[in-house]
Amino acid sequence: MTVQDLVGELSARLERLQAAAGQVHARDVASLRYQVETQPVAWLAAGTSRALALADQLCWDSLSRGDTASFNRQAAIGADLRLFGVCARLLDEE
Repeated sequence: MTVQDLVGELSARLERLQAAAGQVHARDVASLRYQVETQPVAWLAAGTSRALALADQLCWDSLSRGDTASFNRQAAIGADLRLFGVCARLLDEE
């Protein structure tokens, strides 16, 4: 997998997360997506970690509002982000 492939795959996952985010967090996800697409490749691991933290925050916010449908979408995207990060060796397996 090339660096461009990694960036593209992470960006696509962030696009899905952005679509599942409410208006409050959509801007944060969009900003992170822009950073992933423009920062040096060495930043991808940090970007993936930030993406997971944002996905976690979105899930907690949805749960606090009792919005289980949003939570389910966001949790699935978060799980996919984590699996991608581990498989791409951007995250440690924990």
